[in-house]
Amino acid sequence: MSEAEESALAQGAFEVLAWHAARGEEAPWLEFVNGKPVPKARWDGARGRIIEWLTRLCLRTDPGNWLFAAQGLHVGSYRKGNARPDGALAPLDTFVGQGEWADPAGVLMVVEVTSYDEDTDRRDRVEKPRAYAETGIPVYLLIDRDTCEVKVHSQPDGVRYEQVVTVPYGKTVELPDPVGIELDTEPLKSWVR
Repeated sequence: MSEAEESALAQGAFEVLAWHAARGEEAPWLEFVNGKPVPKARWDGARGRIIEWLTRLCLRTDPGNWLFAAQGLHVGSYRKGNARPDGALAPLDTFVGQGEWADPAGVLMVVEVTSYDEDTDRRDRVEKPRAYAETGIPVYLLIDRDTCEVKVHSQPDGVRYEQVVTVPYGKTVELPDPVGIELDTEPLKSWVR
């Protein structure tokens, strides 16, 4: 069996496992990053509020785009991974006709809001930026609730993001093209403690 066939089997098996796990009331969402299934914490109230706030900002900037919450994406080298970012900014019809795990073509930005678990450092700060850069997603926005910072990753080179801008909550940061939004992070101070 070739490496591609083995990966396809692992990918398919993961998608079936994730589908069944997501049906449980208290079950975590699953992602498939670096060839292994990892749980993603369900949303808490502040995380949901942050995504709602970003959705309104994105809609105000370009009503033809939407910040899709928790849309599953095929990511990483050769699309052999599955991530469920907290938000995926894309034109309105980007995911029409696609299933739970969509092709990321057309995604302008992915957003992650850190959760308060032991895997956050590895997952949100190391593995996902790499997977999103390998996928070619132009902007990765990380709202880091542990450090009270916003990190804007841009200019993916197929391996990593060449540009990373970090600002503390309360500062304004530019989300570069194709997003093109000046983000005032002051509201984050009231939602993250």
